[in-house]
Amino acid sequence: MKETVSITWGGRDLTLETGRLAKQANGAVLVRYGDSAVLVTASVAQKPREGRDFFPLTVDYLEMTYAAGKIPGGFFKREGRPTEREVLTSRFIDRPLRPLFPKNFFNDVQVIAIVLSVDSENSPDTLAMIGASAALEISDIPFYGPIAGVRVGRINGQFVINPSADSMKESDLEIIVAGSEEAVVMVEGGANILPEEVILDAIMFGHRSMQDVIQMQKKLRKKVGKPKIVVPEESTDADLAAQVEQLALERMTAALSITGKQERNTSLHDTAARVMESLIPAHEGKEEQLRSILENLEKRIIREKIKKEKKRIDGRSFTDIRPVSCEVSVLPRTHGSALFTRGETQVLASTTLGTAADEQRIDALIGESTKSFMLHYNFPPFSVGEVRPLRSPSRRDIGHGALAERAVAKVLPNGDTFPYTIRVVSEVLESNGSSSMATVCGSILSLMDAGVPIKTPVAGIAMGLIREGDDFIILSDILGDEDHIGDMDFKVAGTHDGITAIQMDIKIKGLTQEILASALKQAREGRRHILGIMQQTLREPRPELSARAPKIYTMQVKPDKVRDVIGPGGKNIRNIIAQTGAKIDVEDDGKINVASADSASLEKALAMIKELVQEAEVNQIYLGKVRKIMDFGAFVEILPGIDGLVHISQLADTHVKNVRDILKEGDEVLVKVMEIDFQGKIKLSRKEALKDSSPSAPNK
Repeated sequence: MKETVSITWGGRDLTLETGRLAKQANGAVLVRYGDSAVLVTASVAQKPREGRDFFPLTVDYLEMTYAAGKIPGGFFKREGRPTEREVLTSRFIDRPLRPLFPKNFFNDVQVIAIVLSVDSENSPDTLAMIGASAALEISDIPFYGPIAGVRVGRINGQFVINPSADSMKESDLEIIVAGSEEAVVMVEGGANILPEEVILDAIMFGHRSMQDVIQMQKKLRKKVGKPKIVVPEESTDADLAAQVEQLALERMTAALSITGKQERNTSLHDTAARVMESLIPAHEGKEEQLRSILENLEKRIIREKIKKEKKRIDGRSFTDIRPVSCEVSVLPRTHGSALFTRGETQVLASTTLGTAADEQRIDALIGESTKSFMLHYNFPPFSVGEVRPLRSPSRRDIGHGALAERAVAKVLPNGDTFPYTIRVVSEVLESNGSSSMATVCGSILSLMDAGVPIKTPVAGIAMGLIREGDDFIILSDILGDEDHIGDMDFKVAGTHDGITAIQMDIKIKGLTQEILASALKQAREGRRHILGIMQQTLREPRPELSARAPKIYTMQVKPDKVRDVIGPGGKNIRNIIAQTGAKIDVEDDGKINVASADSASLEKALAMIKELVQEAEVNQIYLGKVRKIMDFGAFVEILPGIDGLVHISQLADTHVKNVRDILKEGDEVLVKVMEIDFQGKIKLSRKEALKDSSPSAPNK
């Protein structure tokens, strides 16, 4: 039976409906907000998959083109591989949900969000997050929800929830906040170099704003919620755990004091192998339990060392940053390059500059657009000492690249003053903690090395958390192992003065305002430290663009001259490109970008364009060609496509009976522009030109 609950949220009606669509899923909710509608389903496998020691959650967000009244492009005319937006949205729905399932629940769970209708004002991504929580909440799937998600903007200094796409253009902040009734569980977004206090206020504003949505989900559950699947309580064989600890504690403690990642992992692997070899004969069939006990022991040792000894795996204090080194111009043929190393995390970033022809074309639900800045992140298996097949970019690759891109984009020059398409590629060569934030640092250095006039440098840092009850410890610049055993991965990127991008994931049920404030403050100190080291290598962008980069000259012509540059059927512009090799981009408003890596080619193309768009000037003398003879005078072309009339009375100082006595078609003749009337008609004089042939006159 159909059931609905509705509230007014952000000035619009939000409705959750269930019981009409997708009734065979364990939970299904249709979320409507304005004319945007998303169907979200949650399904669970009847039995856990054998051999699993992690929670198998899959989240897929799908934007159907029919939702916006469009037909897909391409040959097959149907939706294909997920777009970057779909991948990123799937990720930010997954991240707040994942910590909210029982630890020992290993049944496959799949959440699918299908965008069925979309308007231009209400983004479906946060609706999908709300729908995912609601579908899980009313299903029989065990879930420690509900949660909600909200987009927060700041327009004219005022926080706004769920602003429209047009309103967001005026916002200096865009973050998505996910939270439960008690706490914040995820943050994702960016800002235009705003202070930490503003970011924290925005997060807490978002958390307060979502409370009505959480309550409406509880109301829906009371109406139609199913009894939850009973999950057996997590149990550990105490005797087996004691045996593991006796065999492994001393060796594992020693291994976790080794600074180097590879050496530490080798020692931990050897310890685990010894334990398994000793205990499996007597405990056959308990291999998974043994691995779980070993993992929990490792986690306990690291956390206790941090809490009791105030030391981390590599001996640092809570606020210490690993050694940082920077190099620039490391690749000889790229436009800009940088090698950024922080501890055992290393990225090689390269910058390539192109023209408008290199922009990325994006065909989205709300329309087509172009993108002139792209940051791509690659994470090859050798960066963590693994062997696995190379495939297309993973969700992780896309997500990390998008985070770094958001951080860097805030300091790039305006396209009107710097009309280049920019592509940065980050190759992760080593990884032991926050390669995405290392990517931010390396990318900024490579941009400055290329001579891109960024506004100010940006750096990034990842923060961790160890929380026990009300006590907590914030860790700066976390290692991979600290991320694994910790309770939070909080990435913050920004300049010396403020934040440009932020991403937070947690493994516990939520974070308080006190923890968030402490993490942001500590991150600011670490970020400034890294920026100082970066600027010792390259303080500001190089004064000139790379010699290998194309040179772009922007000129403005009158809009009605665009057709003269293009020519009939594109004849003129093709001729210029063929003769010069330059790239030319002409816009309808008369802006023309001419690009070439060769200065002579660039100058020749500019000269040819200027010749096409020249306009007659009063009192100037031109060497023109007679195009047509009339009884009353002659029409003379003084510039390409521009002609004027020399009246018979202006042919000579003496009386002229017949124009043909003086001129014939095809003659070249000096003429002076006497007048250009309001209709653009040009009056010329041959006799005045003969009197005053100015040496500065063009084409004389």
